[in-house]
Amino acid sequence: MNLQGRSASRGLLRLSVPLLLLILTLPVIFAVGPATQASHKIQTQHWRSTPIPAEEFSRIINDMSEDDGFFRSDNFVSNETAYLYVVDKLRELGCSGGAYVGVGPEQNFTYIAKIRPQIAFIVDIRRQAIIQHLMYKALFHLSRTRAEFLSYLFSKPLEKDGPLPDGSIAQLVDYFWSAPADAKTFERNLSQIEQIIEQQFKFPLSDHDRESLEYVYTSFKDQNLEIQYRSGGVNFPGNPWGDFPPFREILLEKDLNGKYGNFLASREDYTFVRDLQEENRIIPVVGDFSGTKALAGVADYLKRSGYTVSAFYTSNVEQYLFANGVFGMFAKNVKKLPVDEKSLFIRAFPNTQEPHPASVMGHRLTTLLEKIPVFVRDFDLGLYQDYWELVTTHYISADEPLVMKR
Repeated sequence: MNLQGRSASRGLLRLSVPLLLLILTLPVIFAVGPATQASHKIQTQHWRSTPIPAEEFSRIINDMSEDDGFFRSDNFVSNETAYLYVVDKLRELGCSGGAYVGVGPEQNFTYIAKIRPQIAFIVDIRRQAIIQHLMYKALFHLSRTRAEFLSYLFSKPLEKDGPLPDGSIAQLVDYFWSAPADAKTFERNLSQIEQIIEQQFKFPLSDHDRESLEYVYTSFKDQNLEIQYRSGGVNFPGNPWGDFPPFREILLEKDLNGKYGNFLASREDYTFVRDLQEENRIIPVVGDFSGTKALAGVADYLKRSGYTVSAFYTSNVEQYLFANGVFGMFAKNVKKLPVDEKSLFIRAFPNTQEPHPASVMGHRLTTLLEKIPVFVRDFDLGLYQDYWELVTTHYISADEPLVMKR
């Protein structure tokens, strides 16, 4: 797109503000647009008065989940260092409220904190990932503050000289970087986490689930803030893609304005995610994006409950769907989701072979957006013959409103 085209697009965005304000007056079935703190507080008070019962939470997971699938990584933490770059763009495009759908580990919590959805589903092909999310849910339940959350996550007791409740994310990282882990604390915490999942979340753990939980929790204790995404694990040894950013680096990433933005960077963001967890409104499901059960079940639940998808974070899963020849099945599932004109995909393109046109130096993945209705239209027109065409057609980058395929 030339400079004149970019200026025109920015002008269209400015002209669209009155229309966005008009949309805000429509019924709540549509994704909620940008709002003031006061109006947002009123909205959340309305829907948060009715948490999902624990028995229903457990039933949804079991009913929607597919068989355990395979992926060649433990994927303990995100490896996307540019994940915060699209936060301002999400806000600018009115991505707020409604339902959030995502995949993978803790990065979802940051997008949930920024988008403020009413409900969220995390759909991942590996059952271990779902057990990890139940572990996170238990840690949120136990932890009123961000410091307590990290204390439980790394099995490091908080000392009297620990970080203040309103300490910065940098101070939290510094503290837990040097604080020692404790074996007795680990054993006590693990037992407590298991009890919470089974007794309070009403989710029965199989022997294999317990092994997965211990494996994940042990990895956080042993590797601390150095824990990272790795292409390998129990079922896929080795690390052929080289080193990835450690968790401490992910936590300390900044947005395009140079501000920390991880969900653990502010008390408000952490509290929002914790409250959503406590209301059983972040629901992990075992599922293949191209499968016949999980995403279809999510779509049916959202339609019956009157939710519209505000954002669908796919990371780079679509790369594997193309490679496996099942991308069409994924598109079929996307068409079942309740969306509106503001519903967005959040993608991460790996710049391992050919850098994306919107790539930023120093980041191995480029975070991109695309409007879901545009995706559906383009798919029906046959514009997505491969992964490269998908990520370079009608994508929205962090610093441009719209980029057309050349």
